[in-house]
Amino acid sequence: MNYDLAMMALEGLARAPMSLRTEGGSVVLEGGAASFKELARLCLLLGGNQTTDEAFELSPGVHVTGESPVLHLRLR
Repeated sequence: MNYDLAMMALEGLARAPMSLRTEGGSVVLEGGAASFKELARLCLLLGGNQTTDEAFELSPGVHVTGESPVLHLRLR
């Protein structure tokens, strides 16, 4: 993972924070467009060899399990 790019993404999230809460049996992540851009950048960096330059997929047994709550992303 590129440390400098990760720090830039985290700094971007600090400027445009997201909110995270549980709602029923799922997790809701809300934020503005800039927040989601930085989150996507961070996910691509953290995904390592399981990503391409433009995609990241949550993998069973690695990022999620059968018991993992559903994740909802909402643009504010």
